Amino acid sequence: MKRKTFFSTTDRRHFILQAGLGALALATAGTGHAQAGPAGGARKIVILGDSLSSEYGLARGTGWAALLVQRLAEQKKTGWQVVNASIGGDTTSGGRSRLPALLKQHRPAVLVIELGGNDALRGLPLNMTETNLDAMVKAGLEAGAKVLLVGNQVPPNYGQRYTQDFAALFPKIAAANRVPVVPFMLKGIADTPDAIDSFQADRIHPLAKAHPLILDNIWPELQKLIG
Repeated sequence: MKRKTFFSTTDRRHFILQAGLGALALATAGTGHAQAGPAGGARKIVILGDSLSSEYGLARGTGWAALLVQRLAEQKKTGWQVVNASIGGDTTSGGRSRLPALLKQHRPAVLVIELGGNDALRGLPLNMTETNLDAMVKAGLEAGAKVLLVGNQVPPNYGQRYTQDFAALFPKIAAANRVPVVPFMLKGIADTPDAIDSFQADRIHPLAKAHPLILDNIWPELQKLIG
């Protein structure tokens, strides 16, 4: 139900992003499932993320990672397989610890890193988040993968400085490692006048109808990496 009197521009983002970060710590769906796509000698795109990428609360095949498989087919980007290694509730520490095994197992041509929201929720120091993200980017590059960093934002109640520093973290790491970045994966979803209509009944996770837009936010940078 739309409650426009409740959501000013600031309050709307506060509500949606605060709820979304809370969900990241609670969700546990979507652990490392390979999406449909060419097998055999296919080049792999590994997505290392949290509940925003793991199809939490969605029918299988409707999240942005699954839609990516369809996009690759539609764009005739043949020879690619998408491996969704996202786990709801994961932090950058968790992703960093899981990454070596994923790199060894899948030897990805492209690594998409979508983590960090849970770090903010748990009050972890930004320098720890930065260290973990930087280490993951470097590990991906050293393994021969092209890396895309996908960022998020935190609500204003975290304080102006923290909010700004968190948002700047992803472009900063990307620039330092010379990799592309998507600064805010929920752009056009969590920051619109009718944002609440794009979320599930829990007002936490994006509905299936929002995931094509998430993919649209990510696709331009990802497309550059796959040719």
